Amino acid sequence: MRDARYHSASFSVRFTRPGDDEPSVLRLDEVRRGRVGQFVAGLLRAPGLPATWAEARPLLRPVLRAVTPPADVSTPLSRPALPFLAEYVVVDQPDTMTYVNAEHGWGVTDDEVLAAARANLSGAKLVGVADEPVVVQFVDDGDSYWTSHLLLDGWLAGLAGQVGGRPVAFAPERGTLLITADGSEHLPELFAQAETAFRSSPRAISPVAYVSDEHGRTVPYEAEPGSPYWICVRRAEAVLASAGYARQAEHLPLAAELLITDDGRTRALWPENGPALLPRADEVQYGDTVRPWDEVSDHLTAQNLIPERWRGESWPTEP
Repeated sequence: MRDARYHSASFSVRFTRPGDDEPSVLRLDEVRRGRVGQFVAGLLRAPGLPATWAEARPLLRPVLRAVTPPADVSTPLSRPALPFLAEYVVVDQPDTMTYVNAEHGWGVTDDEVLAAARANLSGAKLVGVADEPVVVQFVDDGDSYWTSHLLLDGWLAGLAGQVGGRPVAFAPERGTLLITADGSEHLPELFAQAETAFRSSPRAISPVAYVSDEHGRTVPYEAEPGSPYWICVRRAEAVLASAGYARQAEHLPLAAELLITDDGRTRALWPENGPALLPRADEVQYGDTVRPWDEVSDHLTAQNLIPERWRGESWPTEP
């Protein structure tokens, strides 16, 4: 493949397979650790995604990723899953996994592809019963897709007996899923551990805690003001939002920055008196002025972006 080019910024290789009109992108962080040689050999033997639905269906898996896809992944099939996160589908092969494109050409609907991917998860259950709140850590070897299990309705709630209470889950990066019981003394420590892993991992997912709602669907953990976990929840949501908007801003002109204040509030920074696309925040700063979002929102227009941003043409006049 004579046109292969390595891109260090995205840790990927772009190339065109013989007979293809469009280039392919190999994201090296998706290759199983220690198996690069085997993967390349397999790629040369059997290039591309499976050609038929019958071949592809048993290999599909769902994955949780940032709602803004990597720039080198062309129009992947996805749907919103959680704030700042989306559900994608990959083809799981022995040495790598490859994102399924929205134009997969298998003659089935996107919903069928997404449903088949979920159905292929093991849905593994823990054995034993916990007499008190414990922490369970699922470590992924690259084949288990533990963080993806949060997409299965009822799976997280079904672990209540094994963690000693209502399960609270963290998926800070692709290889780690942490679960404990709500109200556990371990919970504040896990918030801190999840943020550290999220910030340091090149394969980050989310520092936010998740629980099951009354329908068994995974949703963000909520805490009311006065709860011992309230500041932890607030900070985790702010860290995820900041990272999500920063990822989006890499490819979006006029995108304004989202800052996190010392007390965990979010602040949209409107840098110049001119057009800007502001992230949703608790407050907005322009020049030396800081005002609550609600006092500025009448000057802004939603842009139908994911994640959403609001356009402002010039700094608001002082009230």
